[in-house]
Amino acid sequence: MLRSLRAALWSAVLAGAAFVLSGCSPSEPLLKTSGSDYPQTLSEWNVLLMDSGQLRLNDNVLPYDLNTPLFTDYASKLRTVWMPDGAVATPAADGERIDYPVGTILTKTFYYPRTENGVQATSGEAVLYTPGEGLPMDKVRLMETRVLVHQEQGWVALPYIWNDEQTHAVLDKAGDVERLNLVKTGGTEEFVYIVPDANQCAGCHADGKSRRAVQPLGPKLRHLNRDLIYKDGSFNQLEYWTERGLLSGIELQTVAQNALWPNAREGETLEHRARSYLDVNCGHCHNGSGPARNSGLWLTISTHSNKRLGFCKTPIAAGKGTGNRLVSIQPGKPQESILTYRLETTDPGEMMPELGRSLSHSEGVALVSEWIASLQGGCEEQLAVSVDG
Repeated sequence: MLRSLRAALWSAVLAGAAFVLSGCSPSEPLLKTSGSDYPQTLSEWNVLLMDSGQLRLNDNVLPYDLNTPLFTDYASKLRTVWMPDGAVATPAADGERIDYPVGTILTKTFYYPRTENGVQATSGEAVLYTPGEGLPMDKVRLMETRVLVHQEQGWVALPYIWNDEQTHAVLDKAGDVERLNLVKTGGTEEFVYIVPDANQCAGCHADGKSRRAVQPLGPKLRHLNRDLIYKDGSFNQLEYWTERGLLSGIELQTVAQNALWPNAREGETLEHRARSYLDVNCGHCHNGSGPARNSGLWLTISTHSNKRLGFCKTPIAAGKGTGNRLVSIQPGKPQESILTYRLETTDPGEMMPELGRSLSHSEGVALVSEWIASLQGGCEEQLAVSVDG
């Protein structure tokens, strides 16, 4: 098995790095602004530490979360950000992204709560995490930690895979697969959890200009504009970063805000919730400069053209991925919309997103279907023109 082979290959490396996980007084996270000699173990980054049975954050490493997270087979995600002392992030020119300073380290640890019969499905938030304390290692199954480090030449994506003993994570650019039993309301389902390889990471995080030019997807202004519980209280994340000197140039009242998942805020409409879901799960590819731009289907929340959103839009090239449906969104008829088919199917050649899941997100499909069902109008006239040529 891949994990057994990996354990044998890296036993010597881990022996040398073990002191980092021993609970000794932590030093600063690794400042890696250039070079390609990346740490072979996650512990060498000194961002996440093992201490008294907890996986905790190093000092000056902050947790963060998103309004609506990307779905990854019902996994929980513990996200962190660290910036070098004195470095400050600023809003990008597009008003959506954040320009993070060189040296910034972003991590995302994928895990599941343990159960007697397998692992427990979650809504994506960092369940069981206690601010200031960490994750209880005896209650979770750690899968992988993805590291994004901002170097002088740009961002670099590095996947670290946790071993079966849950004692360390090792850099493995080839990715991995593991069979798990997922416990959900109503029963247990076997599935294959897939850790993407480094090229797949770069493909999703591409900036639209080059597959080699990686950009963070989640920690954008509209995704971060929410409250989060820290060890010293509950605060808006953008305000908290600003007060700590990590972020400048933000006027919070002008920052867009995606809907909160899974429990929406008061006043957040069905449309806003569904559009927020599509924005984070599909919009990183389906936008005017993304990898799927040639499809003509743009699913970012800033897209206002119904045609671009897929209303009555026939596919440019979807192959069998249409599910024998004619348009991306058929207003009032989710069961006749290609979009819902792509979200429902688990066929690797047809599903959307193409990477990051083996399962269908039934709650997300239900939300998008409810929104499409609420839409008024029809596509009969457009389809007649299409058929008649």
